[in-house]
Amino acid sequence: MEKNFEEQFTGIIKFIPPLYKQRYQFVKDLVGKYKPKKVADLGCADCTLLWMLKFCSCIEVLAGLDICASVMKENMHRLSPLPVDYLQPAERSLTITLHHGSVAHKDPCMLGFDLVTCIELIEHLEESELKKFPEVVFGFMAPSIVVISTPNSEFNPLLPGVTLFRHPDHKFEWDRAQFQSWALETAKCYDYSVELTGVGCPPTGMENVGFCTQIGVFVRKYPQASEPYSQSEKPTEAVYKTVFKAVYPSLKDEKYLQNAVVSEVTFRAQIIKQSLLDHLMSEPEEYNDDPTEGKTKFQPPMNCFSEDLAKLVVEKSMEPFVDGNKVYIPLRTIFSFPKVNRLCGTFEKLHKLIAGKVTLSSDGSAVMLNTERENEEN
Repeated sequence: MEKNFEEQFTGIIKFIPPLYKQRYQFVKDLVGKYKPKKVADLGCADCTLLWMLKFCSCIEVLAGLDICASVMKENMHRLSPLPVDYLQPAERSLTITLHHGSVAHKDPCMLGFDLVTCIELIEHLEESELKKFPEVVFGFMAPSIVVISTPNSEFNPLLPGVTLFRHPDHKFEWDRAQFQSWALETAKCYDYSVELTGVGCPPTGMENVGFCTQIGVFVRKYPQASEPYSQSEKPTEAVYKTVFKAVYPSLKDEKYLQNAVVSEVTFRAQIIKQSLLDHLMSEPEEYNDDPTEGKTKFQPPMNCFSEDLAKLVVEKSMEPFVDGNKVYIPLRTIFSFPKVNRLCGTFEKLHKLIAGKVTLSSDGSAVMLNTERENEEN
C-alpha cells in the first residue's frame, strides 16, 4: 500500500526488484501454483496487484476492496478492457469488480473466493477493526487460501529515516514473534494451517533480523461447507458500494466465439486459395494472354472438376480445387488447423458457427471463394 514510502526508506538497502514488486511476485507465484479461479485483493489501493493478476490465465473473477474510494477511482481505468481484448478475445471469461468498504464488515459479494490477498493491510487497521478482521476473512469469506503480508519491525533499524513506523498511517508494526503468535492463533481458530515466510532479504551479516516483509500463507484444512455461516449471521443486504465493474470479451460468449471462428476460417481459406492460385499460375500452359484486354485471364486447368463432381470430391477429399472461377476449400481441411479445431471442438460446431457468415458450396461442405479479384490483380 505504501510503495513511495518504501522507495524512500529502502533506497540504501537496494532491494532488487523493489520490495513491493517482490510481494506482488510472491502472490503471482502462488497463483501459478494453486491456479485459483476467483481472487480477491483486500486493501487493493491503486489496483496494481489486480492489474498484474488479470493476465493470469487461470483467473476468471477478480475483486478489489478498499476503504479509500478515491484512490481506486483514480486507477481503475487500468483494469478496463483494451481494444485488443475485443479484437482477440481470450478463451477464458474475466470479470473485475472494485468495491468501497471496510474489511471489518461482511458482504455477500465477497463469498466464494479461492484466494484472498491482504498485502500490507492489517497494519493500517484500528484495534477494533483488527479484532473483526479474522472473523470476516477466515470465518465468513473462508477462502481456500489467504495471504497476509505485513512489515517486520525487527528490520526497521536498517531503514534510514524510520523512527517508529514505516508509514504514517500504520497503527502498529509487529516483530516476527508477534506476527507468528497472531497467525497461529488465527489459523487454529478457523481450521487453517499457516506457513510463515517473507520477502526482502536482509544484508549479509544481518540475517538475524529476518525478512523486511513477513508473510503468512494460510491454507484451509477442510473443504468449504455449503453454508460457512449460520442463517442468523447471513447478511441480507450488501454493505459495500461497487465503484467499478468490467466484463472482458470472452470466447465463452457465443458472439465473440463466432466472430473469432469466422475470422480464422476466412483467413485460412484465403491463404489456401492464394497458394493454390499461385501454384496454378506457375503453369503457363494453363493460361492464355489476351492482348486485347492487357491482362492474364485465369483458365481452369485440365484436371479441374465439373460441378457435377464437386460434391463427390469435397466429400471424399481434403484437397482444395478450382472449378471455373470458383475455389472450393473443404471444411474438413480448414477444421484440421489446430486453432480452428481448438475454437470449435467439433466439426458440427464449426459448420454451425460459420453458417450464413461464410459462403459455402451448395452442399455446405466447402468454403467457396471467387478467383476473379486475384486474376485482375495478377
